[in-house]
Amino acid sequence: MSNAPLLEASGLTLRYGPVTALDDVGIEIFPGEVVAIVGESGSGKSTLLRVLSGLLKPEAGTVTYRAPDGEAADIHAMGEAALRRLHRTDWGFVHQNPRDGLRMGVSAGGNIGERLMATGARHYGSIREAATEWLRRVEIDPARIDMLPRQFSGGMQQRLQIARTLVTHPRLVFMDEPTGGLDVSVQARLLDLIRELVADLGLAVLLVTHDIAAARLLAHRLLVMRHGRVVEQGLTDRVLDDPQHEYTQLLVASVLAA
Repeated sequence: MSNAPLLEASGLTLRYGPVTALDDVGIEIFPGEVVAIVGESGSGKSTLLRVLSGLLKPEAGTVTYRAPDGEAADIHAMGEAALRRLHRTDWGFVHQNPRDGLRMGVSAGGNIGERLMATGARHYGSIREAATEWLRRVEIDPARIDMLPRQFSGGMQQRLQIARTLVTHPRLVFMDEPTGGLDVSVQARLLDLIRELVADLGLAVLLVTHDIAAARLLAHRLLVMRHGRVVEQGLTDRVLDDPQHEYTQLLVASVLAA
């Protein structure tokens, strides 16, 4: 991993009326690192992900992204076009609901191909070949390349969204509860698949999850959030095996009791 953070944020603050969504939050993620943000519903973790990915603007604080050439830029000072370009190239976003990350009226192969075309690919044969290979990588039968996503199960739609996101080899991927709403057996295989792909591609991933087991499986480091604040952070095994904050202790105990 590089010595310089890929993404770095400090002083992030955001309120909705009397409710504090983010309270002076800081975070950094390095190339090739998986960082999980955990906490119960309403802790601010999804809001933090949206702010870090430029989808939501904070009232205070900065989010700095370091490009491949080493140049750093405040993403909230970028124009919309530059941010869209970043999301099409260096970044990827995996939504909890795959329908938010797929074009449901476009074939499976077309969904993957669109992302390639957005980065300049034009040769139909090469695009279709890449789409076929990625369907295989996410364990979808390549014979279904011309089928629509609505003809797929929820787990298969999520795997298709992952293929669409990763086909361009982004440097940083934001994942918002990627296994939420899926059956336990489907969740387990999807987590294994994500872990394999992230390791193979050397991706940096910022993962939001309420699932402690998913965080332990995927993440190098962990941030625990409560009421818009980071209450504990550190190496995943250290935080989960020896939690220091009473809220983290409660989260871990609830999993052990389940």
